[in-house]
Amino acid sequence: MAFESWFNRTLNRIWGFVEDRTGMPKWALRPQPAFTFKPSYWTGAFVANSFIFQIITGMLLLLYYQPTVNPTFTSCGQPLGSLSSSPGAWCSTFYIIHSVPMGALLLTSHLYGAYAMIFLAFVHFFRGYYLGVYKRPRELSWIVGTLLLLLTLGMGFTGYLLPYTQLSFNATQVGLVLALRLPYAGPLIGPLILGDGTAQGLLSRMFAAHVVLVPLALGALLYAHIALFESHGIAPPATSDPLQRRRFTHTEDQQHVPFMPHILFYITKWALLYAGILFGLAALWPWDLPTYVGNLAAAGVVTEPDWYFLWLFKLVDFYGVTPIIAVGATTVLMLYVLGLPFLDRSKPTHPRDRPFFIFLATSLLEFFILMTVWGGLTPGVQILIPAIVERLAPIFIVNAVVIAVFHYRYRLSYRRRLAAQGTGARLEGAYSTAPSRGAPVTTPTAMEVAPTRE
Repeated sequence: MAFESWFNRTLNRIWGFVEDRTGMPKWALRPQPAFTFKPSYWTGAFVANSFIFQIITGMLLLLYYQPTVNPTFTSCGQPLGSLSSSPGAWCSTFYIIHSVPMGALLLTSHLYGAYAMIFLAFVHFFRGYYLGVYKRPRELSWIVGTLLLLLTLGMGFTGYLLPYTQLSFNATQVGLVLALRLPYAGPLIGPLILGDGTAQGLLSRMFAAHVVLVPLALGALLYAHIALFESHGIAPPATSDPLQRRRFTHTEDQQHVPFMPHILFYITKWALLYAGILFGLAALWPWDLPTYVGNLAAAGVVTEPDWYFLWLFKLVDFYGVTPIIAVGATTVLMLYVLGLPFLDRSKPTHPRDRPFFIFLATSLLEFFILMTVWGGLTPGVQILIPAIVERLAPIFIVNAVVIAVFHYRYRLSYRRRLAAQGTGARLEGAYSTAPSRGAPVTTPTAMEVAPTRE
């Protein structure tokens, strides 16, 4: 006990010295409430951790990767003495896997890390959607976060071509056709992506975007996202109370857990666990490099993107859906997500008080999952209208019925609770999201409407 007491006092002196000499409390991030120390509150930090992991592994891969389509007359997995040649980009990728010490582990973990980052970004997005964190005063934070999600998908798209396999080349060509059909933006980004129209020009532009342009944009938006988070703080738990404050005061922040060193150590713990899982998966299931562009053996390769774009590729397989229609629908979806804070003007943040927008979110989530699985099972197979209706209609019908029933039951139970408390006359003031002009506004008590935490 004496040693433990001495050890703790020594650590406190050392940490106090570091804080005093560095001015750490002035530049450290704001404190956080103690109840937020559960994984569901830190999905954004998980995405940031995955981004840092991608930067580190990507910089190591740059030591060996060569972004060129020029043929390399070396074996690169081919029989010695063969007259055939492989592109330099593919050959350098082959070299990383088979000749660089732990190169297969490095490349596979980078690939799986990209998948994990996109998956975590979607988890963070849907969590924010369901809990209504886009509401005032966090509208701009939601918009910046949505742009971060789109750029994360852009990182995956630009990196898919870099190994220069026939599969990735075919999928990139289809993706470019869709991207160039974007209204207004397509003609502008076309010359930037295609370059001089050659294969080398395309690879060079994709390499530059993946390594420099998109990461810089991601870093800038991430800084803006963190700055907005510092301004407003973490969103309070979802609640049915339309009058609940949407931010914590400075005094409340000072009473919460400080960022240094508690939150930093908490995030670091999850970052190490994340890296360990990725390395473990990469060691157990290393990535198998497909054949290179131009190999005659790749003539029968089916064009198929990575899983996060399968839904869009499958949408083009629908009867009557042209690339222009698919891109138009995607554009409308992006505009809806960006404008969501201004479309959903209700005051409560709890999902049960926003049935229409929850219906849209759940339907979109199930649509993406179904289309991703469907695209993986039947890539390039045209789907006729009866099959489309048979598979998609139940999603929207079942969601509408289930959400309507639960919301109706919630309204009835809510009224019964208020009536039991003798406050039935104040129901509209507590539940309504937009009181009529001139009507008195009453504040529900904590007994009437209690905030619901996760």
